[in-house]
Amino acid sequence: MARPKIERRIGCRPAYSCFKPNGVPMKELVSLRLDSDELEALRLVDMQGLQQLEAAKQLGVSRQTLGNIVASGRKKVAQALVQGLALDLDGYMPTP
Repeated sequence: MARPKIERRIGCRPAYSCFKPNGVPMKELVSLRLDSDELEALRLVDMQGLQQLEAAKQLGVSRQTLGNIVASGRKKVAQALVQGLALDLDGYMPTP
């Protein structure tokens, strides 16, 4: 049996539900789901420039787990950019 996933502390929510290539209808695209913890890890490490240990503390996971989350998120973003896929952003919360 798989170990239960530790609850992550997510400090941001995406402004939109997806990112996709311009000019291509969403129904014609393959999409990859970028989980909220992957987006948060990318924000902390790549956008804010935090060291992985500090980012891991903020996310509420170990440094090794954060490294795995960052690697997974980067792979999905790179794959979407190179192959022209859409990124479905988990945790989308529209503003009223």
